[in-house]
Amino acid sequence: MKIILSLYILLFFVYQSIAIEKLDSAHAISMHGVPKYERNFQNFEYVNPKAPKGGTIKLYEIGSFDTLNNFILKGSPAANLSQIHDSLLVQSYDEPFTMYGLIAESINVPEDRSWIIFKIRKEAKFHDGSPITVEDIIWTLNVLKEKGHPFYRFYYSNVKKAEKLNNSEVKFIFQGERNLELPLIIGQMRILSKKYWKDKFEDVLLEPPIGSGPYKVKSLKAGRTIEFERVKDYWAKDLAVNKGKFNFDNIIIEYFRDATVALEAFKTGDYDFREENQAKRWATAYNFPAIKKGLVKKEEIKHEIPTGMQGFFINTRKEIFKDPIVRQALNYAFDFEWTNKILFFSQYQRTDSYFSNSELAASNLSTNEKLTLLEPFRNELPKEIFNEVFENPINDGSGNIRKNLRVADKLLYEAGWIIKNGKRINEKSGAPLKFTILLVSPEFERIALPYARNLKKIGIQAKVRTVDSAQYERRLENFSFDMAVISRGQSLSPGNEQRDFWSSSSANIKGSRNYAGISNPIIDFLIDKIIVAKDRESLVAATRALDQVLLFGYYVVPHWHIQYFRIAYWDKFGKPRKNPKYDLALDTWWIDNEKDKLLESKEK
Repeated sequence: MKIILSLYILLFFVYQSIAIEKLDSAHAISMHGVPKYERNFQNFEYVNPKAPKGGTIKLYEIGSFDTLNNFILKGSPAANLSQIHDSLLVQSYDEPFTMYGLIAESINVPEDRSWIIFKIRKEAKFHDGSPITVEDIIWTLNVLKEKGHPFYRFYYSNVKKAEKLNNSEVKFIFQGERNLELPLIIGQMRILSKKYWKDKFEDVLLEPPIGSGPYKVKSLKAGRTIEFERVKDYWAKDLAVNKGKFNFDNIIIEYFRDATVALEAFKTGDYDFREENQAKRWATAYNFPAIKKGLVKKEEIKHEIPTGMQGFFINTRKEIFKDPIVRQALNYAFDFEWTNKILFFSQYQRTDSYFSNSELAASNLSTNEKLTLLEPFRNELPKEIFNEVFENPINDGSGNIRKNLRVADKLLYEAGWIIKNGKRINEKSGAPLKFTILLVSPEFERIALPYARNLKKIGIQAKVRTVDSAQYERRLENFSFDMAVISRGQSLSPGNEQRDFWSSSSANIKGSRNYAGISNPIIDFLIDKIIVAKDRESLVAATRALDQVLLFGYYVVPHWHIQYFRIAYWDKFGKPRKNPKYDLALDTWWIDNEKDKLLESKEK
C-alpha cells in the first residue's frame, strides 16, 4: 500500500512538472501585448496574396564586397544575404515587434519567458533538400556565440543553452533577469546547415552557400555584381507569412564606387529602384527626361520607424575627448540651420534623440520617470538631466555662428583648453586639440569641411579624410578613428542590441558597435532595465531615461533626419495598396507585365 501511495505521489509531481513546463502552443509572440494576426490568418494585410511571380529587379549598392559569409567579422559581405537563410520566426511590418512562425510551426513559452520551445516544421529544408533539424539549430546558436561576429556574443549573452527535446522540438533556456525580448531574439536567428557550414564558417566565402530561404546566389563577380534567383521549390512559399512576398524571379545588385556614377546609371536604366538619402540630389537631380516622360516615378512614403541617430560620433577612447565639456563644445561649432538651408533645401529636422520619430525619445520623459530611474544617480549625473530637455544649439541659417562659437570657446576654457598662437592647446600638457573626421563618401565632405572651418575659428585643428568603404569598415571595427560619420538605427522595441551599442562590456571589444567607446555604469543599469522591462510602459520609461543620459553625455554631434522614404523607380512594378508602418516592404512588390511592356516600348 505504501509503495502504491509513493508511486502515486511521484506520478502526481511528474504530472505537475509536465503541466507547468508544457503550455498551449502559439503561432506567434509579441514583445508586449497580443499579436495582430490570429492563428489561421491567410496573409499579412500589406501584401497582395495574388501577386504574380516572375521578372527581374535590378538594384545597386555603393562600395564592394568580398564574401558571402555575413556571420563573421572577416571580409565585406555582399548585400541581401539575409534572403538566403530562413529564421525560426519572421517579423511583421505593421506591428512594433511581433514574430510569427516560419521554420517553427509553433512555440511554447512560459509567462516569465525564462525559456522557449520551438516545434520545427516537418517540411522545413535547406536548398540541397536536406531537412532542417534540431541539431542544425543548436549548432547555429553555439557557433555564432563562439566564432561569429562579436555582435552575436552580446545579442545572445543571456541565452544559457539550447537542448534537444525530441526530433522536432528544441528548447532555449535563458539566464539572468527576466527578459521579454529573448524569445523573439532567438526567433530572429538565421539557421545554418551544420553539414555545409561546419568546415567553412570562419572562411571568407565566395562560393554560393547553401541556405533555406526564398533566394539563392545564382552568380557573382566579386566586388562588382551579385545575382540571386528565386528558389522555385522553396519549402515555405505557401505559408501565410510568405504569401505575396518574394515575387521577383531574379534580383541583380550592381556595385558602384561612386554615388554620382550610380545615379547616372539609374537615369539610363542600368538598374530599376533606388532609395535616395541625399537631399540635394532629391531636390535637384530628379528632373531628367525619364522623369518628365513618366517612365520613372518619384515618391515620398511616410513611415513610423524610429529614425535613430546619425551624427559625428566621437571616440571617447581618445584622451582629448574624455571630458564631456569638450564634447559639448564641439556641438556648438556645427551649423545645422545653414547646412539644412543651403545644402539640403530645408528638407530635414535636427536630430535631438537617439530614438527620434518615436515615443521613446527623452523629450517625452516625465518627472516621475526621472525620479524613479535616475534619482539614485543624482550626484553622479549632470544636473541638467533633471532640469532640462536636451536641445541642440540653434543658429539663424545665415552662416554666422559667432554667438555659438563664443559659447564653445567658453566651454573649452572651462575644460582647460586655452588659445596659444591661434591654436587650441591643453593648459597643463600643451597638447593641441586636433583630430581627423573620417568619412566614407566624398559627398559628405560638403558637410564636414564647413564644420572643420568653424572648428578652426576656435583654434581646433580638424582634418577631413575620406577612405573607401572597406577601409572605413575596418577602421570602425578596430576603433581606429577620432570622429566618424555614423548612423545608428533603432527599433520600436529596443533590447539586447543596446549592450552592443553603448555598454561598458562592449566598449573595448573590436567589432562591437559601441563606436563612441561609452563605459558608464549608469548607462549599463538603464540598458538592463530596458532588457528586463515587464511591460511596454516600463520599456518606454527606461528607454527615455537612457536617451536622456546619452544625450547629456555628448557622445555625438547630432545630424538630421526625415520621416519618410524618398524613392524613385522605373515604372515597371506593381505594389500593394497598403503601405506597412514600419518598413518599405520592397519584397512585396512585383513586376507588372503590362507596365513593363509599355515601358520598353516608350524607351524605344
